[in-house]
Amino acid sequence: MSQSTSNILMIRPVAFGYNAQTAESNAFQNRDDVQQVVQQKAVEEFDGFVAVLRDNGVNVTVFNDTPEPHTPDSIFPNNWVSFHDNGDIFLYPMQAENRRLERREDIIRQLEENFAANHVIDLSRFELKGEFLEGTGSMVLDRQNKIAYACLSPRTNAEVLKAFCDHTGYTAVTFDALTRPGRPFIIPMY
Repeated sequence: MSQSTSNILMIRPVAFGYNAQTAESNAFQNRDDVQQVVQQKAVEEFDGFVAVLRDNGVNVTVFNDTPEPHTPDSIFPNNWVSFHDNGDIFLYPMQAENRRLERREDIIRQLEENFAANHVIDLSRFELKGEFLEGTGSMVLDRQNKIAYACLSPRTNAEVLKAFCDHTGYTAVTFDALTRPGRPFIIPMY
């Protein structure tokens, strides 16, 4: 089993920028940037990266984001969905309500037509309990050794991680991280 893939899903941004619903737990966001400039730069970088990947033999499937609903973080689909060698597709519970709107059934359906898909395991039900696991933004998967490394935080709940591991046969290795003032540090692994 390979640690990487030659197939990548990317979402082309239409309104990338500051997200007030996630800013409190993401130290890398900056409210001072002008939205139009941020969006333009995101599109330029996106298009350039797609070209580099394709030039190097990576199969990139691109979907355009939609202007509505407003989803400023939609370029990070790895937070709401992951795809696995056995054909399983996982949908993840997201902490921010506007991030939940990123889950798009049309994307899943089209990918099911073009790639081998076994079944969809929908963990988003944990949102009702206020428990989250933001996909590979919350965990790093060692696919060869079936280990899921995760920094526990408000966006990475141990119970949801256990549910993922129960479905996949992975073993969870969890840890905590704190910022200098002693607040939990959320590592955004987009």
